[in-house]
Amino acid sequence: MTLPVILIPHPHVRVDKNVLGGSPYVVGSRVPVRRLWAFFRNGTSVERILKRYPQLGPAKVFDALAFALDNQEVVEADLAREESLLSTRDRPPRGDSAQIELPFAAVEGAPASPRRRP
Repeated sequence: MTLPVILIPHPHVRVDKNVLGGSPYVVGSRVPVRRLWAFFRNGTSVERILKRYPQLGPAKVFDALAFALDNQEVVEADLAREESLLSTRDRPPRGDSAQIELPFAAVEGAPASPRRRP
């Protein structure tokens, strides 16, 4: 599923089909704009977002949120795409410590890497 056209570009937000599947992300990181927008939309303060993502800094966080406001159709489509992807995966039962298998986690014919324990 492709995302709608970006109407207003922002200096701290990039879209690259080879990074995060084409989702808008904050420059210099792999933080998707949809994640910051979802936190903010659900009542998380910018100060709390900055505590969660200190590497971004205020300018990038505010620009990502401005991007989301200027391009709501893009960000909402990206959120819907993420939800669709997550809903189609088999989820482990609650309380199970198993992780969701990622599509690139194992290469066919390659030996499985041992899990390291701290």
